[in-house]
Amino acid sequence: MTAAGPVTVYVPRDAAALSMGAEAVADAIRREATRRGASLRLVRNGSRGLLWLEPLVEVTTPKGRVAYGPVAAEDVPSLFDAGFLQGDAHPLGHGPTEDIDYLKHQERLTFARCGIIDPLSIEDYRAHGGGGGLDQALTMTPADVIATVTDSGLRGRGGAGFPTGLKWKTVLEAEAPQKYVCCNADEGDSGTFADRMIMEGDPFLLIEGMTICALAVGATRGYVYIRSEYPHAIDTFRQAVARAYEAGWLGDAIHGHPKTFHLEVRVGGGAYICGEETSMLESIEGKRGVVRVKPPVPAIEGLFGRPTVINNVLTLTSVPVILARGAAFYRDYGMGRSRGTQPFQLAGNIRRGGLVEKAFGVSLSDLIYRFGGGSATGRPIRAVQVGGPLGSYIPPDQFGMAKDYETFAAHGAMVGHGGIVVFDDGVDMIVQARFALEFCAEESCGKCTPCRIGAVRGVEVMDRIAAGIDREANISLLKDLCAVMADGSLCAMGGLTPQPVLSALLHFPDDFHRQPDARAAE
Repeated sequence: MTAAGPVTVYVPRDAAALSMGAEAVADAIRREATRRGASLRLVRNGSRGLLWLEPLVEVTTPKGRVAYGPVAAEDVPSLFDAGFLQGDAHPLGHGPTEDIDYLKHQERLTFARCGIIDPLSIEDYRAHGGGGGLDQALTMTPADVIATVTDSGLRGRGGAGFPTGLKWKTVLEAEAPQKYVCCNADEGDSGTFADRMIMEGDPFLLIEGMTICALAVGATRGYVYIRSEYPHAIDTFRQAVARAYEAGWLGDAIHGHPKTFHLEVRVGGGAYICGEETSMLESIEGKRGVVRVKPPVPAIEGLFGRPTVINNVLTLTSVPVILARGAAFYRDYGMGRSRGTQPFQLAGNIRRGGLVEKAFGVSLSDLIYRFGGGSATGRPIRAVQVGGPLGSYIPPDQFGMAKDYETFAAHGAMVGHGGIVVFDDGVDMIVQARFALEFCAEESCGKCTPCRIGAVRGVEVMDRIAAGIDREANISLLKDLCAVMADGSLCAMGGLTPQPVLSALLHFPDDFHRQPDARAAE
């Protein structure tokens, strides 16, 4: 307790922290404070992205916020004993949060507020710089807003890296009585959690980004499509939307201007294919999630047959800082045609899993070792998969390459949503490659033959290779099958499934020639 009033303590309400006991920690802090007569204000913030330290408890002191973690409920009495309300030392202490190496060496633009503010407080959002991008956009013409986004070099953060400004310009110029903005928050890639962290930790940022987009293209309605496996994100974002309406940030006169934008949350049914933009549109319309044939592209004929901007969470949440700080500010981060920052997500066999926002150009090695601390097992890292479950496997001799769109494409890989899944030297790459085909067979919408049948046949071929049956002939057959899937599939589901298979064949051929008895012995 201080003369200035109650001490503010932060305990995350983020799903990752909750899975590690954050609710019990929050309850324990309340009880202990009551028992000791300590005056404190408990704020349930989002996660800072240091997932190996969750639950990460922070306390506000004259020196700034001081971090403790990972904290369990049984640790709380000793924290009080040590004087953690004053930021004093404790075995779980990490000193000032901003000085933790993992955070100190990041460039946080999109995640600047995540883990810092109360996610459902508009006042807190404003106090930490939120809303400035929309304020600026309301003074500009739609064409000028799009020009700013274009000049920033922002590209879609969902995988394809399509220029955001060009997509918006297409929708602006389309003639239609109704236009839409759809946010694809169906974050289904393995090892990814950035969308969830934003929706749980800084939801007004997504609302602001979508509103700016709507003003720019002439849309009056928007939808956020959230995967059903994210109950906490759904609940938090719905509450944020309701508060935005109450505050006049959404509705028929946003921010007191004669501009209209209505926003709804739609929940997916657990289908990975609905991460593909046209399948998502089908689902929002109440239909089965099946890929549409293109053209026409959604920017011309999208939701309910009207021009539609479809961007993912990380694209739309990059927009407010661009409008608030200017195109040049954002463009100064990154390299080549990959401008700005990317939130990279470290998962799998990694010592310090979490979110790292860095400018494009950072190396895989830096992310894995400098931030991630190497493997959790302490064994050598043999491979990382980037770009989700259909992304390539990358061997250690390529860890030095820069993380940007063009460099990765040149190596047969993709940045994707920024997920990085780490494997140590105990991994069997034929098993991992088989998983990609099995995953595709399970998740395919079934519309096109190369994806629907190719994945099933691929699993059968992989099983024959693993069993040592006509190995060379079946490897040749597998390569042919991958070529058909890559060239003939309607969407990226079937088109990208060959990537992990072919990369495993290229970089880890020994695993495909191992004798069955040797594999069984392992």
